[in-house]
Amino acid sequence: MFGDTAAAADSALIRRVRYLAALIAGVASVLAFAPFDQSWVAPVAVAVLFWTWTGLTPRPAALAGFAYGCGLFLGGTYWTYISIRVFGEAPAALAVFLMLGLVALMAAYYAGLGYVARRWLFPHGGVAMLLLWPAAWMLSEWLRSWVMTGFPWLSLGYSQLDTPLAGFAPVLGVFGVSLAGVMSAGAILLLRRPLSQAGICALAVLAVLWGGGAALRNVEWTEPADKPISVSLVQGAISQDRKWLVEERLPTLRLYRELVDAELGRDLIVLPEAAIPLLMHRAAGYLDALATAARNEGSEIVLGILRRARSDGPVFNSIVVLGETPQIYDKRHLVPFGEYFPVPGFVRDWMRLLSLPYSDLGVGGARQPVLQTTVAALAPSICYEDAFGEQMLAFLPQAGMLVNVSNDAWFGDSIAPHQHLQIARMRSVEAGRATLRATNTGISAVIDHHGKLLAQSPQFEVSVLRADVSVRTGATPFVRFGNLAVVALALVLIAAGIALGRRQVVSGRRR
Repeated sequence: MFGDTAAAADSALIRRVRYLAALIAGVASVLAFAPFDQSWVAPVAVAVLFWTWTGLTPRPAALAGFAYGCGLFLGGTYWTYISIRVFGEAPAALAVFLMLGLVALMAAYYAGLGYVARRWLFPHGGVAMLLLWPAAWMLSEWLRSWVMTGFPWLSLGYSQLDTPLAGFAPVLGVFGVSLAGVMSAGAILLLRRPLSQAGICALAVLAVLWGGGAALRNVEWTEPADKPISVSLVQGAISQDRKWLVEERLPTLRLYRELVDAELGRDLIVLPEAAIPLLMHRAAGYLDALATAARNEGSEIVLGILRRARSDGPVFNSIVVLGETPQIYDKRHLVPFGEYFPVPGFVRDWMRLLSLPYSDLGVGGARQPVLQTTVAALAPSICYEDAFGEQMLAFLPQAGMLVNVSNDAWFGDSIAPHQHLQIARMRSVEAGRATLRATNTGISAVIDHHGKLLAQSPQFEVSVLRADVSVRTGATPFVRFGNLAVVALALVLIAAGIALGRRQVVSGRRR
């Protein structure tokens, strides 16, 4: 009796140790992403999580997965509190509730992954580590990118942007890089016994993944269309708490006019998201003057602004190419609790009574054309939209360049703008196109088609980035097939892993 009690206590202690290890691994994983850029941490942390799963039954494995997810998203997206509380002016309790709600929702994916991994995907040998669990992980990330509008932040592939594994991005997208990174994690765990059959397979997998990724990084999937174009990205550094104050309107308009005037003669001048602190129809005279000045000097201006399509209609967050007939892109993928509130009507009534922000922005059409300038066709995205790589494919390969306007002032001096820049770099690698990223307070950047930073602004300072950038033609495999290829690959790996696992069971019985 006492022996059974002691064994149960030991078992409970071991489970708690594994839960703690999973939590620490999740927190440590944040270090793999920008601005820390310790890419090696990600596969090691996932290897630790896999280790916790090997000693647990399905339900405890789900708890370990949940602990990992909580650590990752609490450490990696704490800045949602800053956005909601400091700049959204929501009550602290509501901000904490929404932040923790997001963390719990994202952690649930890892909980489900842990349960599935131990319940249905755990044959003997290295099959689970090298095939089944990595494929399931990748499918979980893919689901997280679109279920309930999606939140693809902190997908493991972003952490490998500056490693050889990034070579898979133009072929399979960021989720393909995640797949390679998690397969590497499984291989690391199997290397505890390097001379075993599983250990030798693990070494072979690492060699293929990292050698293959390095080789793919040298492939030029697209080519320059013509001579480079000259671009200027204007960063006004207007603090979020003053951006929409009436007394700040004229100073803001003067600032941007002065900055633009200094860049006239450049092929393309790009201003940030909602750079002009007026609705578009109320700024018509100002915009016409900008367009005329630019046209006289052979320049074109692209800027972010809020607008109404009709007087009684919703407000859209838009990008406009100024001209006699302005070209317009309206944001399609809005930020939950920032640009729209996914709550029922009675909750909106309650928010209105408490003087909480509750109004929604309009949603842009699903099919919108590229923004055509005289020097390049542009694939537009606004702020958070560039986290959705497959969404950009609607403009490719027609567009020769990506343009993203953003306002990361919402996140203060946190790690969010650095993470966002890392995401923008991945979009360039996937598409084989340069990205022009103009932000309000930083980090603005010019990114080449390999994801390399050609120019980068300081944060919270007025600045202008200048660069000569190539317009690209052609299509990467990811542009042609999107996420279809990597999802199909993951399903094939799961089918192969299950078949191999069954063979191992049959072979074991014969012995």
